[in-house]
Amino acid sequence: MKSTLAQVRSFDRSVRLLLTNQFTINLGFYMLMPYLAQHLAGTVGLAGWLVGLVLGVRNFSQQGMFLLGGTLADRWGYKPLIVAGCVLRTLGFAALGLVDSLPALLLASAAAGLAGALFNPAVRAYLAQDAGERRVEAFALFNIFYQAGILLGPLVGMVLTGIDFRITCLTAAGIFAVLSVIQIRSLPARTAVDSKAADRESVLSQWRSILANRPFLLFSGAMIGSYVLAFQVYLALPLEVRRIGGEGTVGTAGVAALFAVSGIATILGQTRVTRWCRQRLPSGHALAVGLLAMAAAFLPLLFAAAVPVPEAGPGRWVLAVVPPAACALLLAIGTMIAYPFEMDTIVTLARGRLVATHYGLYNTICGVGITAGNLLTGAALDASRAAGLSAIPWIALLLLGLACAAALNALRRSGRLTPSPTEPQPVPERSR
Repeated sequence: MKSTLAQVRSFDRSVRLLLTNQFTINLGFYMLMPYLAQHLAGTVGLAGWLVGLVLGVRNFSQQGMFLLGGTLADRWGYKPLIVAGCVLRTLGFAALGLVDSLPALLLASAAAGLAGALFNPAVRAYLAQDAGERRVEAFALFNIFYQAGILLGPLVGMVLTGIDFRITCLTAAGIFAVLSVIQIRSLPARTAVDSKAADRESVLSQWRSILANRPFLLFSGAMIGSYVLAFQVYLALPLEVRRIGGEGTVGTAGVAALFAVSGIATILGQTRVTRWCRQRLPSGHALAVGLLAMAAAFLPLLFAAAVPVPEAGPGRWVLAVVPPAACALLLAIGTMIAYPFEMDTIVTLARGRLVATHYGLYNTICGVGITAGNLLTGAALDASRAAGLSAIPWIALLLLGLACAAALNALRRSGRLTPSPTEPQPVPERSR
């Protein structure tokens, strides 16, 4: 941890603030969202399909608006979009705790989702610009702060929700309100290096130029699988823990272990993993290795599927917890390997132009992929239970990871992950 903190201090104040901001953003988000469905169904008394509608509106408003958020960041500057997103999430989270009519809940949920679409591309583009040649290192640290917020948020939320969910909402809103003020006062203004050129170009023209960036689109498609695999910590793995361990203490502890293993491994290991990869692997090769590690994460579950499930006792507990936890650990390692190089590659493929817009489109593509992947994973889980073949989803996810790793390796070998030398990248402007 001392070396990690030393790395953080070695960056400019703007980068340090962005790292702290991301931790705080995730802290506020994850202290509320895991408990929202329970509040809507219990306290508010909504039917199940209405709960799904409210949650779906948040997801859709975020995933569907990433491209617009990135475009506005490239045109208006990164700081205004980051601040606007935090202010909007303050209002959205406060409303979720204070209103109980369906139209108001839908509006609050949409606001909370749109907030993420505004600040996420801007934060990443800002970090990439100010980190300069140290982008990979900066994004490795970014992932640590990101995961730390995910790890701590639900714990804080559990304590507050035990008192009253409205307190959770208002506390989360307060966190974003404070964050808004801090960023207004302390975050230096930054604009995209090509913002003047972007202002002279229509939005549709910019979007067409990005859609014509074939290497970027191929890379985005190849990386979808990594997000589908990583998301199984929230979908397939908890279901598997509860399938074997039940809904009691073992099941609950097993699910908590998944998130603890993933978050703690990232916090303790990210900088070491990134340093090792930078010394030994080219960027494109590291991406493929990361996907291979994520594919291999499902081998423990595949092996466990061949073991008869004990009726009860320690053997059943071990089978319920250890293979999913091993899977979560390997997924975290694969993400640690790939993520910093993934974020760096997007900037490279964008050739330093319209970086936030590229991040926005990338998030949208991967978000759509996650939705489709989760639907297919859910279908595979249902089919495996109906057929009595518990290995089906793990085989499918293993093959998905292998296919994506092969696609990334093919892109690397063909030179598509390296920008053309005939198209120079602009020199970043430090401030405006």
